[in-house]
Amino acid sequence: MLEARGVSKRYGARHAVREVSLTARAGELVAIIGPNGAGKTTLLSILAGETRPDGGTVSRPPTEIGWVPQQPALYGRLTVAENLRLFARLERCADVSAAVERMLVQTGLGDRAADRVETLSGGNRQRVNVAIGLLSEPAVLLLDEPSTALDPGQRERLWEFLRALVEGGTAIVYSTHNVQEAERHAHRVVVLADGEVVYVGSPRELEDTVGATGLGFEAAFVEFLRRRGH
Repeated sequence: MLEARGVSKRYGARHAVREVSLTARAGELVAIIGPNGAGKTTLLSILAGETRPDGGTVSRPPTEIGWVPQQPALYGRLTVAENLRLFARLERCADVSAAVERMLVQTGLGDRAADRVETLSGGNRQRVNVAIGLLSEPAVLLLDEPSTALDPGQRERLWEFLRALVEGGTAIVYSTHNVQEAERHAHRVVVLADGEVVYVGSPRELEDTVGATGLGFEAAFVEFLRRRGH
């Protein structure tokens, strides 16, 4: 569904991402986790086509990938429907009205279609943000810290929506600082440190790797990074 091979990005002498490879299959949730400055956002922006890599390849063009950045790219004075209509045109959807209606239904925002975005809760704004990423019906959806600033109820509703997408066959790759979200939702985790992939596998396999079974994934993750000098 999505494959990146040897993706690299430098800013001067600093390697933001170094020879990173990853895959995401249809109906799979892949979490990218790691310390601050590990290169998570840079990697996602490369996969989304927003940042040009210095090396490596991505199997799908940006037109086939949905991108949900951490900061919502929304117009507060426009309504939900107007935002969706604007971005549907920018995405060159063949039938703008149908695309807008589809996303209002899919995200459960039909009753808020006429509300200005600036009046919405943080959770509903994030749902609009995700809806924009899905307007072109991409096979792959990328999300950068999707639950940041959401309260527990809003976070759970967001993940219910994302799990439904996965059950429908969408491949989702997301970054998070909340390792519990990686443990709970991801089929596989990709651990980045200093721009390099240092682990790929399931959360349980990471616990087994450091002999921390029973201590919990967060403790295993911290111990794994400590042993590698991070």
